[in-house]
Amino acid sequence: MRIEKRDVLSCLLVVLLSIALGCSKKEAGGTAASGTGAGTAAVSVDVQKPVPEVQAQADTMSVENLRAMALKYKEAIVAKQAEIQKLAEKLKEIPITDALGQEAKQLKTDVQNLETSLKALKDRFQVYYDTLKKKGGDLSGLTL
Repeated sequence: MRIEKRDVLSCLLVVLLSIALGCSKKEAGGTAASGTGAGTAAVSVDVQKPVPEVQAQADTMSVENLRAMALKYKEAIVAKQAEIQKLAEKLKEIPITDALGQEAKQLKTDVQNLETSLKALKDRFQVYYDTLKKKGGDLSGLTL
């Protein structure tokens, strides 16, 4: 009887862990396709998709989905700008004597990578913003 209870508890634990890990992967997923039809779609930013492909996708999206995508990109842009600001402040705090050191070089590289990523986000945001504007959607709260 004890072994059966232990087996049941083990199986239950495995199922709960699987659910918990599965859910966290969905929430933290880097790229997800957004719906092109009416209705609410799960949206997230994708800086890997080429801009012409983003434009083609945006042309087929509803106004609601365009706004949702633009908002997601705006949130990502604001977050990325905050990261860049933090690293820039760290870089300023490094003494001049250590400016050529490994830490400073790494921070500069990190800032450059973040700025590249920020530009990609802004390019894609602009596609959704312009398409939303063209379709006559609500642009309030979308200014950068």
